[in-house]
Amino acid sequence: MDRIASFSVNHLNLFPGLYVSRRDEKNGVVVTTFDMRMTAPNREPVMDMPAIHTIEHLGATFLRNSSRKDEVVYFGPMGCRTGCYILMFGELTSEDIYDLIIEMCDFIIGFEGEIPGAKPEECGNYSEQNLNIAKFYIKRYRDDLANNKRFVYPE
Repeated sequence: MDRIASFSVNHLNLFPGLYVSRRDEKNGVVVTTFDMRMTAPNREPVMDMPAIHTIEHLGATFLRNSSRKDEVVYFGPMGCRTGCYILMFGELTSEDIYDLIIEMCDFIIGFEGEIPGAKPEECGNYSEQNLNIAKFYIKRYRDDLANNKRFVYPE
C-alpha cells in the first residue's frame, strides 16, 4: 500500500503554521489542501473537542460567507486534534490565503453570541461547544502565525 503523503511529514519537527499539504487535480480542476496546524504535534496537548468543534462551526461559517466563498471546498478538524484542514479550489500557496486565515481568526476571536449550527436539528453533536477555549486556541495560533509565518513543512 502507498504511504499517505501527510504521514511522510516528520511531526516531531512540526510547529504551528499554514502549510500546503497537497494539491490534487482532476479534469483540469486543482484543489489545494492546507494544513492549518495549530499545536506542535506530540509536544503540546491536543485541542479539546468542544473547542475544535466550535472552531469548525465558526471557521466554516466565516469561510463560506467570505469574499472567497466560491473557492472554499471544505474546512474541518484533523482527527489528531492538532489543527484543521482547509481545501480550496485552485493551485494556491499559503501566502495566497494568509490574509483570509487571519480574517477568519479575527472573526472567531471577536465572535459573540450563539454558535452557528449549534442546534439539535443542525448538528449531530450540537451541545459540545466551547467558545472561550476556541478563542484561546485561535488567538494563540493567529499570533504565532503572524510572527513566524511558517508556510513550508520542516525537513
